Amino acid sequence: MSEILTTEMAPSPDISHIITEDNTPVDNFGSEKQQRLLTRVLYSSWTGPDDSQKFLVAANVGVFTAIAQPPIVPDVFLSLDVGVAENWWEKKNRSYFVWEFGKPPEVVIEIVSNREGNELGSKLRDYERMRVSYYVVFDPIQQLGGPVLQIYQLQGTRYLPMTDTWLEQVGLGLTLWRGVFEDKEDVWLRWCDKDGNLIPTGTERAELAESQLRQTESQLQETESLLEQERRRSELLTERLRALGIDPEQLNG
Repeated sequence: MSEILTTEMAPSPDISHIITEDNTPVDNFGSEKQQRLLTRVLYSSWTGPDDSQKFLVAANVGVFTAIAQPPIVPDVFLSLDVGVAENWWEKKNRSYFVWEFGKPPEVVIEIVSNREGNELGSKLRDYERMRVSYYVVFDPIQQLGGPVLQIYQLQGTRYLPMTDTWLEQVGLGLTLWRGVFEDKEDVWLRWCDKDGNLIPTGTERAELAESQLRQTESQLQETESLLEQERRRSELLTERLRALGIDPEQLNG
């Protein structure tokens, strides 16, 4: 006689003592804008690696890996196949508790503005232990003395530097782009597709649509002008034939 085994879900740990927000200002204007660019773009113009996959991208939200450990707060993180809970004000849903989401984020991005973050030291090792697939360090003013953009991929238990900027496991790439975002020209870190095409912001999408509309209107006006010129040439030819005593309708017949 076969025995039916039942497994009860383990209750969520008690997190009543955990501080999920400390209300401490932590960023400068440049970092704040860069964070917003990286998060807003995906929600406005990306539908996941298979065009229907859920995802969560956030800035300055704590990631908790264990009850007894303080959170790590990436400047930006991206996690696939998860979403914000419906009751997101409930304490267990206010931060990224790995045991609630069932997995760590796939990508974390740190934006360097000083040398205090230890992005290539203790912070890198923290994300290794967290098992984050890709660790990105964007150093726009080269505080660390190395390249502006460094990307690491988890291989086994250690991060190895990547020479490519395509993040295969998430279906996104990263690129440096000089341009204007929110009236500020600078070199920005941007998401892109495999061919290096930027994932556009909502504003860029609207501008592209407006440009395409203007181009279509211009093409229609040009077509109408050509048709009008053709109509005028036909009228002139008809007038000349009649002046010569030739009936244009008989020629058409």
